[in-house]
Amino acid sequence: MDMMPAGEAAANSNDVSAEGAEGYYRIGEMAKTFGVTLRTLRFYEDRGLLSPRREGSTRLYTRRDRVRLKLILLGRKVGFSLRDVKQMIDLYDPTGTNIKQLRLTLEKSEKQLSRLQKQRAALDEAIGDLTEAMAAVRSRLAERQPARAAGA
Repeated sequence: MDMMPAGEAAANSNDVSAEGAEGYYRIGEMAKTFGVTLRTLRFYEDRGLLSPRREGSTRLYTRRDRVRLKLILLGRKVGFSLRDVKQMIDLYDPTGTNIKQLRLTLEKSEKQLSRLQKQRAALDEAIGDLTEAMAAVRSRLAERQPARAAGA
């Protein structure tokens, strides 16, 4: 899982005043851009994964939130729990070396890769078993169908 590159350090800054009006994204824009529901974004906010700025009832997301959402969705896609994703993302320090974050990410990624490889092996085995079973059923079906008349 690729964590926030140094070039995204500014995007992770808590100084949202530097963003300007154009730097904010409304919840609908975020949902549409990333193909998620409004409920999903609110859920991630409730879990402390995203922290949009609030103006009344309007949620305003920064570039930092967009980067975090990309990482959340990548983490979920490869099978990480939200807890794991939060742990990895929260270790990011825009002014530090992020060695702890990178080590944790690598450790969790290696474990997840192992799990995915085991799942792939189980799926390959299941596909093979099903393919064989289907071939046997086809064979039995062919044996039991009445022979068609030569002139029909």
